[in-house]
Amino acid sequence: MGQPVLKGASAAVVALPGPASEVVSLPAAKTKPLAARLVPFGKSVLVNLIPPLITVALILLFWQLAAHGPQSALPTPTKIWEEAKDLIVEPFFWNGSQDIGLGWRILVSLQRVAIGFSLAAVVGVLLGAVVGQSVWAMRGLDPVFQVLRTVPPLAWLPLSLAAFRDSQPAAVFVIFITAIWPVIINTAVGIRNIPQDYRNVAQVLRLNQVEFFFKIMVPSAAPYIFTGLRIGVGLSWLAIVAAEMLTGGVGVGFFIWDAWNSSRLSDIIVALVYIGVVGFVLDRLVAFIGHVVTRGTATN
Repeated sequence: MGQPVLKGASAAVVALPGPASEVVSLPAAKTKPLAARLVPFGKSVLVNLIPPLITVALILLFWQLAAHGPQSALPTPTKIWEEAKDLIVEPFFWNGSQDIGLGWRILVSLQRVAIGFSLAAVVGVLLGAVVGQSVWAMRGLDPVFQVLRTVPPLAWLPLSLAAFRDSQPAAVFVIFITAIWPVIINTAVGIRNIPQDYRNVAQVLRLNQVEFFFKIMVPSAAPYIFTGLRIGVGLSWLAIVAAEMLTGGVGVGFFIWDAWNSSRLSDIIVALVYIGVVGFVLDRLVAFIGHVVTRGTATN
């Protein structure tokens, strides 16, 4: 008796062992065409992109109409484009030590933020773990932290300048002291909310303090930690811009202050847009890292 023959690309032939081989047909996996896969992606992009673009266009239109006229103190969007076009289309030009594009100034400010925020993240997580794990540490340190976190960032600048005698480490210290408090507080809350079952498992496995910290405490409190880091990175960016206005240098904060002294309002507005976009990117970057590390459980 002849073997049955299967025809068509949508089926697979499988011979089963036995006295007489039996041939069965299995449906092949269907792959969606590229166009069908791109349509949902395109819809998602349009849904998330069109509303903010329309909003920005309406704001610019209202701004153009409201600031149009000789009595207006603020420049219109068209005037900003005319006066600060080089800052917008060429952010990385270099004509000297001070005549540089906003892109370079942003990078200088980001370097200071990276150092100060990294220190705040490490120290904040460690102190938050101590406060969250120990009742006595919480009673002794929490009131001090609550008082110090209400001090404005710029209030620390004179003390940091007196201590370090240099604007660079002084600015980094202002970032550090501004960003550390939300990291400490959120880490402590996350540690205190570790389920008791996890602690019981740690006791059964006889984990030491270091193993308990890395295997139980940090993974369990990670959503709270990254919430504090998101708040901290936003405060860091706010603090560096304000600190650079007073310490000078080539950062974006000093650029705004220098533009104000030179009555260049268009340059100031362009710099504010740069600052807002960079702050948004920093927040999204920390949120993305938290989403990856916590596998989607970090607070959005």
